[in-house]
Amino acid sequence: MCLAIPGQVMEIVDEEHNLARVDVAGVRRNVNVGLLAGDGNDVRAGDWVLIHVGFALSKVDEEEAHATLALLKQLGEAYESELEELKTSIIE
Repeated sequence: MCLAIPGQVMEIVDEEHNLARVDVAGVRRNVNVGLLAGDGNDVRAGDWVLIHVGFALSKVDEEEAHATLALLKQLGEAYESELEELKTSIIE
């Protein structure tokens, strides 16, 4: 199962290539935020985004992010599997 999972942007690591360092439940990885660039609502450190296969798909507010994480944790194995896949992914 593939899930979109909330993560908090820690920093923009490469503006030219639209890469941001994101924390997802303690797992920190680079993700591409290019899909959100140029809409007047660019991603900044502290923002929460929904991530799927290494791309930030949309911004969400912190309350929605925490509620979504709580719901995903209830999925058990599917959530844990998604975190494991995130741990092994590398975008540089």
